[in-house]
Amino acid sequence: MTHVSTRFVSLLLLMTLLTVEVADAQRNTRWQQEIAYTMDIKVDAEAHQYTGTQEVIYTNNSPDVITKVYYHLFFNAFQPGSMMDVRSLTIADPDRRIRDRISKLQPDEIGYLQATSLTQDGQPVEYTEEGTILVVELAEPIQPGQSTTLEMEMEAQVPLQVRRSGRDNAEGVEFSMSQWYPKVAAYDEDGWHPNPYIGREFYAPFGTFDVTIHIDPEYVVSATAVLQNPEEVGYGYTTAVGETPDMSAPSTNGELRRWHFMSENIHDFMWAADPDYIHTTAQVPGGPLLRFFYQQDVVAENADADRQAELTANWEQLPELTVQGFEYANKHFGLYPYPEYMIVQGGDGGMEYIMGTLITGNRSLQSLVGVTVHEFMHSWYHGALGINESYYSWMDEGFTSYATDEIVEALFGGRTLSGYQGYIALANTGREEVMTTHADHYTINITYRIAAYSKGAVFLGQAKYMLGEEVFDRAMLRFFEEWKFKHPRGKDLLRIFEHEGDMILDWYYEYFVETTKNVDYAIAAVSPATQTTTEGSTTPAPQTEVTLERLGDFPMPLEVQVTDLNGQVWTFYIPLRLMRGEKTPNPEQAEGWMVQGDWPWVEPSYTFSVPVPTDEIVSITIDESMLLADVDRSNNTWEPSKE
Repeated sequence: MTHVSTRFVSLLLLMTLLTVEVADAQRNTRWQQEIAYTMDIKVDAEAHQYTGTQEVIYTNNSPDVITKVYYHLFFNAFQPGSMMDVRSLTIADPDRRIRDRISKLQPDEIGYLQATSLTQDGQPVEYTEEGTILVVELAEPIQPGQSTTLEMEMEAQVPLQVRRSGRDNAEGVEFSMSQWYPKVAAYDEDGWHPNPYIGREFYAPFGTFDVTIHIDPEYVVSATAVLQNPEEVGYGYTTAVGETPDMSAPSTNGELRRWHFMSENIHDFMWAADPDYIHTTAQVPGGPLLRFFYQQDVVAENADADRQAELTANWEQLPELTVQGFEYANKHFGLYPYPEYMIVQGGDGGMEYIMGTLITGNRSLQSLVGVTVHEFMHSWYHGALGINESYYSWMDEGFTSYATDEIVEALFGGRTLSGYQGYIALANTGREEVMTTHADHYTINITYRIAAYSKGAVFLGQAKYMLGEEVFDRAMLRFFEEWKFKHPRGKDLLRIFEHEGDMILDWYYEYFVETTKNVDYAIAAVSPATQTTTEGSTTPAPQTEVTLERLGDFPMPLEVQVTDLNGQVWTFYIPLRLMRGEKTPNPEQAEGWMVQGDWPWVEPSYTFSVPVPTDEIVSITIDESMLLADVDRSNNTWEPSKE
């Protein structure tokens, strides 16, 4: 009987473990559409126009029947009267890079992207152009599990560079070609996402790209994919890593030069071209090959000789620092999964594209490194994870900003809390908007920017505060490994935080992401403890009573540091009862870590006892780490001199 019981228990345990594994696997596997692009374009560099063909093989992995397909035609935003133009003219705080510039574009300066013919499996289809969206009525619905081939002929004009993409940017780069092709919109469990382009975020399905570009032979081309014909093009692509770049190129006998690029598991393709590019490389140990493209005279028209020499020196130092940044990112945030990454001078500031970035070059060394790090970290969140930036911009921009601060601190020293500063400043104005707002629909630009960049970074900072460094780092690595190429959402990361930290955190997500409630705690009172003698009288005790008060409407666990006259430090850790768990202290906190009873969120105050007489206490501080986003830190520290 005992033997049978033991076997039964063992079988039950095995079934339980298998059930958990299956549940985890299902949770990490959502269906997603599959797409394969083949594009071939011919560029008229003098006219800033191009024509070409595009083939899209679209595989429907959804349980739905697809009757329409939507494409993005981003270049159509750069026309007077476009939605992007109107939005910039009417929003209270327009992007300084745009303002009214689109409304003033002349016919040879506007952008356009048009389909001149479109077929599905050889059959002509009806399509309608609606600004930056092309609506295609399919000749035959795409059944679940089936594929179809869409073939398009297209023509386009590259706009004068206003925002991100375009020709002839402020530093003289001729072609910064992002969002330049008809791009199939994302379709997921929430349906289609054909968001008109007003200058904000992007979301697209993963797929393969096979792109051929024909352009005048003097142009050096960089692209966010792997070049397939390096011997045919030259321009440094055949130079070994660490050697002086050979910028010569084979003769084309007056014909256009052919550039052929391919990559997989990506959801975008950016390229840039300029006759004056230098092309250098650096190798990340155990990681990607880095390619750098910048002009021989980085911003010659704006710089004197000394400034020009400084800018060139900055670009020459950039490869080594970028390698160090990648090594840090690989260790702390997951291994970069692509073979190459491109850092390209172009665009209008810094903008991420999977496997590469466009950045401006007129910068100090730390600024150049900072923007490079920020943009390459996007290849983890916007890139390999494929986060829907429109609905989860705080996950992409915020997580990228958090990682950027960590890496820049590691490279240059110091400590950066820019995300906290921006978030707290806006929170105290009362103008904050909920983070679940679609990126395009924030009332003003500053509330979008703070929600995406600053508050998104604070989301991770406070998670680290609650989980502890070791658990947090382990969770971030697990998140990347489990969710790369799968378009995760906010709750997917939350579940990993909960599993790794052995605590409940849904309340944190609800408060921080889905409301604009604020954290605000204060030290309300510090007083000597008393004790009752055997005679019934009250006398001072060798202890101190500390009373904390929750002034805000956002409850959080607290860490209160107490320092005595001898320099001894205790950390009194007060879990929030909603957590149903406790933080693992950081190594430097282990000595003097004192866990207190949990704090029910409905209670406005909490009192605990410190085993030190009040007159021997030097200071009491709520959260010395500064990772708690308390909107008013003026009441977070008590010192005897302040009494």
